[in-house]
Amino acid sequence: MDKVFCFGEILLHYSPKVNSDFIANQNMPFCLGGAELNVATALANWEVPVAYCTAMPDNFLSKAIITNLSSKHIDTSAINFSGNRMGVFYLAQGMDMKNAAVVFDRANSSFANLQKGMIDWEKQLQGIGWFHITAISASLTTSATEVCLEALKAASAMGIPISIDLNYRPKLWQYGKTPLEVMPELVQYANVIMGNLWAVEKMLGVQSTIKESAGCSAEQLNNAAKESMKELSVLYPKAQHIAYTFRLADEYHGVLKQEDQCYISQLHTLDNIINIVGSGDCFMAGLIFAIQQNKTPQDKINFAAAAGVGKLYELGDATHQTIEQIKKRIS
Repeated sequence: MDKVFCFGEILLHYSPKVNSDFIANQNMPFCLGGAELNVATALANWEVPVAYCTAMPDNFLSKAIITNLSSKHIDTSAINFSGNRMGVFYLAQGMDMKNAAVVFDRANSSFANLQKGMIDWEKQLQGIGWFHITAISASLTTSATEVCLEALKAASAMGIPISIDLNYRPKLWQYGKTPLEVMPELVQYANVIMGNLWAVEKMLGVQSTIKESAGCSAEQLNNAAKESMKELSVLYPKAQHIAYTFRLADEYHGVLKQEDQCYISQLHTLDNIINIVGSGDCFMAGLIFAIQQNKTPQDKINFAAAAGVGKLYELGDATHQTIEQIKKRIS
C-alpha cells in the first residue's frame, strides 16, 4: 500500500474520570491526542506504511513520545523540533470534543508557531502516496494556516492524493479569521473530503436543508446529505470521494458520494457508548484504507462506518481495532 503522510498538531489529552475527585486523588490519566495522529495510529495498526509530521519542542518528553510512536511503526523522521511547548486539552472520559466541557491549552504551541519555509515539503513528501490534513490545523493561527496551504500546494504539485477532514471546533478559530475565510482555499486541493452537513455549512458555505439531526429520520438525513454533496462536487471538482457521518442518539451511519452515485452504509445501533473522542478520525482512517484497497464504493463506506462505530467502544483517542474486528462488525 502507498505510504500515508499525516500532518497536524500532536496533543497531550488529560482525561479525568467523570465525577471523580481527581485533584484530591492526584490522578488524571493522559494519552496522546490529535486528529491526524489518531488517523496515523489507526493506519499503522492496520499495517499501512505511515509517516507523521508535527512540531514539538526539543526536550525529553518529545523524545519519549517519538520512541512510543516509532514502536507503533509510525515514521517520525519528518517531525519538526521547534518552539517551547506542546498543545494540551482537557476532556473528561466519554465527553464530546464539541462539548463545552473541553478545555484547550494550545496557545503558542510549537505547531501553532510554525512558519512557512520551516518544513521542506518536497523533501518530506518524497515516496509518499497519500497526504492527510484536517481543518483543526487551520483553526489555530495565521502562520499554521499558511503552512497547511504550503503543504497542500506541494502535495498537489507532486500528484499526491489529498484528504481533508472538516473537523469543526468552535472553541478554536480565535485568531481573527472565520472558517469560511480560510477553508475554501484549502479544500480546493482535496481529492477526499470528510465531514458532516453542518461542518460543511460552517466551513464551506454549503447550506444544509436540515438544521439539526434531532427528530430527523435516516432517510431525511441521507437526502440532505445527497443535496449537500451534489453542491460540494460542483464547487470542488477535484474531490472524487465525499463522505459524511451521522451519529444520532442510538444510531450511526455514513454516506459516501463517489462520481455521481451516493452509497449509504449499514445502520449501526448504538448502545452503552464508552468514548466519543476519535470516532471521526477512525472513520477517516477506515475510508483511506478502503480507498487504497480499491474496495467497491459500498464496501468503502461500510468499512469506514464500522471502524468509526467500533471506536465508540474504546478508551483513548486512537483505535486499537483490528481489520478482522471491523469486518466482523460489518458482517
